[in-house]
Amino acid sequence: AQQPPDSCQTLCDCLEAAKTVKCVDGNLTAVPPDLPPYVRNLFITGNRLARLPAGAFPAQRLPDLSALNLSGNHLQAVEAGALAALPALRQLDLSGNPLVSLSPLAFGEGGSPLEELALRGALRDHGVLLSLAAMLQSGALRNLSRLELADNRLLLLPAGMFTALPALRQLDLSNNSLVGLRNVSFQGLGQLQSLDLSDNSLGVLRNGTLAQFRSLPALRRIGLGRNAWVCDCAIEDLVAWLKESDQVEGKEALTCAYPDKMLGKALLKINSSDLNCSVPVDLPSQLQTSYVFLGIVLALIGAIFLLVLYLNRKGIKKWMHNIRDACRDHMEGYHYRYEINADPRLTNLSSNSDV
Repeated sequence: AQQPPDSCQTLCDCLEAAKTVKCVDGNLTAVPPDLPPYVRNLFITGNRLARLPAGAFPAQRLPDLSALNLSGNHLQAVEAGALAALPALRQLDLSGNPLVSLSPLAFGEGGSPLEELALRGALRDHGVLLSLAAMLQSGALRNLSRLELADNRLLLLPAGMFTALPALRQLDLSNNSLVGLRNVSFQGLGQLQSLDLSDNSLGVLRNGTLAQFRSLPALRRIGLGRNAWVCDCAIEDLVAWLKESDQVEGKEALTCAYPDKMLGKALLKINSSDLNCSVPVDLPSQLQTSYVFLGIVLALIGAIFLLVLYLNRKGIKKWMHNIRDACRDHMEGYHYRYEINADPRLTNLSSNSDV
């Protein structure tokens, strides 16, 4: 049905010439039902939506909506099918919402043409992170080219989270608390151009991760600034990669955070002599190796001893017989003396002979 003139202005600012509608700071608790069909850019920000239910956007009523900004709305739940009826949606911003529930089917069963997704500061709940990973792994957002996950206090990322994003070009993981990337696979991101890992808690990047970076043909911008690099022997691979790679932006500014003697030293200026890698650093492992060696030596001595016994078995047998005979003679002597002492007649005879 044709909307009455100016009905949009009751809740929002509607600019038909710019194909834009702005519903900003209006204390809205739901998506306005009478949004004009011409809208391409929709801003619903600073409101109190709380939840985005299925059918929040009228089916097929917004055929041209391509950019949707829902940031800062106190949004806690995005339910299944909430964003399914937007056939032209290319950009979605859910940043700054305290999400506790994000349905992996938020875009419906058939996926979405979405190209850019911003979730800055919206993934503080671990369950929501797992739900997002399930959504991405399902292939529902295979067209995604930009993914923003900054400002979420993330410690670790779910394994295989990015494996179904073949079109991804930009991945922003900055300003989190990532302590490692061991379970993170970047394989399959053949289009990835930019990866921002700055402002995290990374202490080292292992060989497996570095090999993935080398294998991505389009990856030309990696941000690693302001991380807590631990400059011990484990960092040698990272330093070698930094010296030969042109992928890292501002690599000259990367410095050690630990140990104290290396604090502030540029990673590019580290040499093996600075790390004392010739000295074993893993004492338990060294002790374990020593125990294994000792066990082998004892086993060898035991085998030699058994071999000697086997080769001298006849001599040993004769020796054992001699010992047995000697013991028997000795016992018979004891037995004879006992019988003499126990017989009173022999005792008296012995006494009389003394007289």
